[in-house]
Amino acid sequence: MSFSTADLCDCKGGEIQVADPIFRQYGGAKHCFGRIRTIELDEDNSELVKMLRDEEGCGDIVVVDVKGAKCAVVGDTLMGYAHKNGWSAIVINGYVRDTKITSNIPVGLWALGTYPLKSSKKAPAKRDVDLTFASVTFRPGEYLYADCDGIVVTKDNTVELR
Repeated sequence: MSFSTADLCDCKGGEIQVADPIFRQYGGAKHCFGRIRTIELDEDNSELVKMLRDEEGCGDIVVVDVKGAKCAVVGDTLMGYAHKNGWSAIVINGYVRDTKITSNIPVGLWALGTYPLKSSKKAPAKRDVDLTFASVTFRPGEYLYADCDGIVVTKDNTVELR
Protein backbone atom coordinates (compact mmCIF):
# COMPACT_ATOMS: atom_id res chain seq x y z
CA MET A 1 0.00 0.00 0.00
CA SER A 2 1.17 3.48 -0.81
CA PHE A 3 1.07 6.41 1.59
CA SER A 4 3.12 9.39 2.61
CA THR A 5 3.16 10.84 6.10
CA ALA A 6 2.75 14.33 4.59
CA ASP A 7 -0.46 13.25 2.78
CA LEU A 8 -1.75 11.59 5.96
CA CYS A 9 -1.21 14.84 7.86
CA ASP A 10 -3.03 16.77 5.12
CA CYS A 11 -6.07 14.49 5.05
CA LYS A 12 -6.34 13.51 8.75
CA GLY A 13 -5.56 16.89 10.33
CA GLY A 14 -6.17 16.89 14.09
CA GLU A 15 -6.82 13.14 14.18
CA ILE A 16 -3.12 12.39 13.77
CA GLN A 17 -0.13 12.68 16.13
CA VAL A 18 3.15 13.82 14.57
CA ALA A 19 6.43 12.89 16.24
CA ASP A 20 9.03 15.58 16.78
CA PRO A 21 11.73 15.38 14.09
CA ILE A 22 14.35 13.81 16.36
CA PHE A 23 14.64 10.38 14.73
CA ARG A 24 17.03 9.18 12.03
CA GLN A 25 16.59 6.17 9.75
CA TYR A 26 18.99 3.24 10.20
CA GLY A 27 17.08 0.32 8.64
CA GLY A 28 16.73 -0.98 5.11
CA ALA A 29 12.99 -0.21 4.87
CA LYS A 30 12.52 3.54 4.51
CA HIS A 31 8.72 3.44 4.31
CA CYS A 32 6.52 1.34 6.60
CA PHE A 33 3.38 1.16 8.68
CA GLY A 34 1.92 -1.22 11.20
CA ARG A 35 0.12 -1.79 14.46
CA ILE A 36 2.01 -0.53 17.51
CA ARG A 37 3.45 -2.83 20.17
CA THR A 38 5.36 -1.16 23.01
CA ILE A 39 8.17 -1.94 25.42
CA GLU A 40 9.88 0.22 28.04
CA LEU A 41 13.49 -0.61 28.92
CA ASP A 42 16.10 0.54 31.41
CA GLU A 43 19.14 -0.40 29.31
CA ASP A 44 18.34 -4.12 29.63
CA ASN A 45 17.18 -5.28 26.17
CA SER A 46 16.60 -8.94 27.15
CA GLU A 47 12.81 -8.70 26.82
CA LEU A 48 13.17 -6.94 23.44
CA VAL A 49 15.46 -9.76 22.26
CA LYS A 50 12.82 -12.34 23.27
CA MET A 51 10.05 -10.35 21.59
CA LEU A 52 11.84 -9.99 18.24
CA ARG A 53 13.39 -13.47 18.28
CA ASP A 54 10.45 -15.53 19.55
CA GLU A 55 7.24 -13.77 18.48
CA GLU A 56 5.64 -13.37 15.08
CA GLY A 57 5.61 -9.71 14.16
CA CYS A 58 2.74 -9.92 11.64
CA GLY A 59 3.81 -6.55 10.21
CA ASP A 60 3.63 -4.80 13.61
CA ILE A 61 6.00 -2.04 14.73
CA VAL A 62 7.82 -2.19 18.06
CA VAL A 63 8.07 1.18 19.81
CA VAL A 64 10.83 1.18 22.43
CA ASP A 65 11.47 3.74 25.17
CA VAL A 66 14.93 3.31 26.69
CA LYS A 67 14.39 6.02 29.30
CA GLY A 68 17.39 8.07 28.15
CA ALA A 69 20.07 5.45 28.80
CA LYS A 70 23.24 5.77 26.74
CA CYS A 71 23.57 2.35 25.17
CA ALA A 72 22.52 0.68 21.95
CA VAL A 73 19.54 -1.64 22.40
CA VAL A 74 19.26 -2.74 18.74
CA GLY A 75 21.95 -3.82 16.30
CA ASP A 76 22.34 -6.28 13.45
CA THR A 77 21.34 -9.35 15.47
CA LEU A 78 17.99 -7.98 16.65
CA MET A 79 17.26 -6.53 13.20
CA GLY A 80 17.89 -10.02 11.79
CA TYR A 81 15.35 -11.46 14.24
CA ALA A 82 12.86 -8.72 13.31
CA HIS A 83 13.22 -9.50 9.61
CA LYS A 84 12.96 -13.27 10.11
CA ASN A 85 9.79 -12.95 12.21
CA GLY A 86 7.91 -10.40 10.09
CA TRP A 87 8.23 -7.18 12.10
CA SER A 88 7.71 -4.08 9.94
CA ALA A 89 9.88 -1.69 11.95
CA ILE A 90 11.40 -0.65 15.26
CA VAL A 91 11.18 2.92 16.58
CA ILE A 92 13.50 3.64 19.50
CA ASN A 93 13.68 6.54 21.91
CA GLY A 94 17.31 5.60 22.30
CA TYR A 95 20.30 4.39 20.33
CA VAL A 96 21.34 1.69 17.85
CA ARG A 97 24.58 0.25 16.53
CA ASP A 98 25.89 -1.87 13.63
CA THR A 99 24.25 0.60 11.25
CA LYS A 100 26.39 -0.37 8.26
CA ILE A 101 24.63 -3.75 8.45
CA THR A 102 21.18 -2.65 9.71
CA SER A 103 20.83 -0.31 6.71
CA ASN A 104 20.74 -3.41 4.48
CA ILE A 105 18.12 -5.36 6.44
CA PRO A 106 14.61 -4.76 5.00
CA VAL A 107 13.04 -3.64 8.29
CA GLY A 108 12.45 -0.01 9.27
CA LEU A 109 14.63 1.31 12.08
CA TRP A 110 14.28 4.81 13.51
CA ALA A 111 16.32 5.96 16.53
CA LEU A 112 17.81 9.06 18.12
CA GLY A 113 21.31 8.16 16.98
CA THR A 114 24.10 5.63 17.20
CA TYR A 115 26.19 4.50 20.14
CA PRO A 116 28.70 1.63 20.04
CA LEU A 117 28.17 0.39 23.62
CA LYS A 118 25.66 -2.47 23.91
CA SER A 119 23.03 -2.65 26.60
CA SER A 120 23.66 -4.06 30.05
CA LYS A 121 21.36 -6.18 32.14
CA LYS A 122 19.78 -3.87 34.70
CA ALA A 123 16.06 -4.10 35.19
CA PRO A 124 13.02 -5.88 33.79
CA ALA A 125 11.09 -4.36 30.90
CA LYS A 126 7.45 -3.25 30.82
CA ARG A 127 5.46 -4.39 27.81
CA ASP A 128 2.23 -3.17 26.24
CA VAL A 129 2.20 0.15 28.11
CA ASP A 130 1.51 3.64 26.78
CA LEU A 131 4.78 5.43 26.01
CA THR A 132 5.07 9.19 25.62
CA PHE A 133 8.04 10.85 23.94
CA ALA A 134 8.69 13.09 20.92
CA SER A 135 5.32 14.83 21.61
CA VAL A 136 3.40 11.61 20.85
CA THR A 137 1.70 9.00 23.02
CA PHE A 138 2.31 5.58 21.47
CA ARG A 139 -0.49 3.21 22.49
CA PRO A 140 -0.49 -0.53 21.82
CA GLY A 141 -2.95 -1.34 19.05
CA GLU A 142 -2.85 2.07 17.37
CA TYR A 143 -1.00 2.54 14.05
CA LEU A 144 2.34 4.07 13.19
CA TYR A 145 3.38 5.31 9.75
CA ALA A 146 6.96 6.29 8.96
CA ASP A 147 8.81 7.51 5.89
CA CYS A 148 11.52 9.99 4.95
CA ASP A 149 9.32 12.91 6.10
CA GLY A 150 8.68 11.63 9.61
CA ILE A 151 6.63 9.47 11.95
CA VAL A 152 2.89 9.80 12.55
CA VAL A 153 0.42 7.86 14.71
CA THR A 154 -3.32 7.31 14.24
CA LYS A 155 -5.97 5.44 16.21
CA ASP A 156 -6.96 3.34 13.18
CA ASN A 157 -5.39 1.88 10.07
CA THR A 158 -5.70 4.99 7.93
CA VAL A 159 -4.12 3.38 4.85
CA GLU A 160 -6.87 0.75 4.66
CA LEU A 161 -9.53 3.43 5.15
CA ARG A 162 -8.41 5.48 2.13
